[in-house]
Amino acid sequence: MDISQIKAAIPRELMASVVVFLVALPLCMGIAIASGVPPAKGLVTGIIGGLVVGFLAGSPLQVSGPAAGLAVLVFELVRQHGLAMLGPILLLAGALQLIAGRFKLGCWFRVTAPAVVYGMLAGIGVLIVLSQVHVMLDQAPQPSGMSNLLGFPGAVSEALPVMGGGLGWQAGALGLLTIAIMWGWEKLRPARLRFVPGALLGVATATVVSVALALQVKRVVVPANLTDAIDLIKPADLMAMADPALLIAAVALAFIASAETLLSAAAVDRMHNGVRSDFDRELSAQGVGNMLCGLLGALPMTGVIVRSSANVQAGAQTRASAILHGVWLLAFVVLLSSVLQQIPVASLAGVLVYTGFKLVDRKAFKGLSRYGRMPMLTYAATALAIVFTDLLTGVLLGFALTLVMLALKAARLKIAVVPTGERQVELRLVGAATFLKVPALTKALDTIEPGTEVNVPLGGLSYIDHSCLELLEDWGRANAANGSRLIIESRGLKRRVEGRLRTSTELSAPA
Repeated sequence: MDISQIKAAIPRELMASVVVFLVALPLCMGIAIASGVPPAKGLVTGIIGGLVVGFLAGSPLQVSGPAAGLAVLVFELVRQHGLAMLGPILLLAGALQLIAGRFKLGCWFRVTAPAVVYGMLAGIGVLIVLSQVHVMLDQAPQPSGMSNLLGFPGAVSEALPVMGGGLGWQAGALGLLTIAIMWGWEKLRPARLRFVPGALLGVATATVVSVALALQVKRVVVPANLTDAIDLIKPADLMAMADPALLIAAVALAFIASAETLLSAAAVDRMHNGVRSDFDRELSAQGVGNMLCGLLGALPMTGVIVRSSANVQAGAQTRASAILHGVWLLAFVVLLSSVLQQIPVASLAGVLVYTGFKLVDRKAFKGLSRYGRMPMLTYAATALAIVFTDLLTGVLLGFALTLVMLALKAARLKIAVVPTGERQVELRLVGAATFLKVPALTKALDTIEPGTEVNVPLGGLSYIDHSCLELLEDWGRANAANGSRLIIESRGLKRRVEGRLRTSTELSAPA
């Protein structure tokens, strides 16, 4: 790119960066609140995602920052192990991402079945909604999805004065106002104002209303000095990482963050015609960013589709817009922190409730129906397991169901006994002949009359295992006395089975 092209690109990248900044500002704080940590930690992650990861990124138009998809996992980690341990867990998770990127393992994080990913996001979306409706009423969320659901009637009664409650209804009204504006803006916004994010518009309106009416609601707490939000890792916390539970948490965090990042990068590539993503470089950049977030005690980050799509739609063509959005976040927090302190917490919770509903993608669920019932079952089981147990259990269940589906598909075998002449039949096998199909193969062989010549071509098999070979050999030997003959064809060879075959290679299926 020459000097003239750079000069021409500057206004476009500046405009795109401002749009991304406006989208990122409420999300950074809202996701932090949903994660059970101070809002400033989400802003620190957003700044690192712009200034550091934006510079190193392998996906030029992807924007990184705190992700709603990790909020549930972080909330659980903080609840179980304390906020101090989030940094060491994140430091190790980032190191794993960096190593994976250096060893060019980026493509392997994208092999996750879409049904598992969509189910994971749907489950997370439901949990976010269930927890944030409590925050919308200026109350603390419960530790589990079921607790939040069962506790909702009580939370409502505590928020209504007519039921002996307090002033939580005011916060709830602000949250509902935010959601209504976001929904209405998405449906009705003019084309020339498409770059104005509904989340910012909703939060700004709710803030103005709350200040004008002097509503008694909880507001965002942001330190006047950003360094007050930084909690450097202590050596004693690093020593605690010997706990197996923390190691498992770090691995789970690394895997989920990497999968979400690279799936988002692939989606962003489909939105533009520019330079394609380098997944290994992107994974390494995310690792560096998460290691820095771990060192500073901030939230984990991923590449996020909402900010990235806003970046593409705003006309960005280079990573400069992602870097500049980090600059604007830093400048706003440093220079205008007093403005942030006027934002009602309930309004940010409204943003997260709306985001949670969007994560439950009904179109994705319907789209899976094209591939049969099993992907839909995997989607539903993953989402429900996350809601009723925890994120890791749900994801592992999704993977297990995917493996079961693959095993069932790999074990499919069509068996047909086809007459080819007088006292001659062909045993046609198509698919994979594994031990799972021994009963069906036995049943087919039992239908063959004594004194029949049986031809078994193996060309239609992708695989045949030892148990099926043994079954064919045993049948050939056992029925040789009554005049039956078993001839197995493999790789152009024919052999009459009267005893054990001399070489197993003659029975192996074509590669």
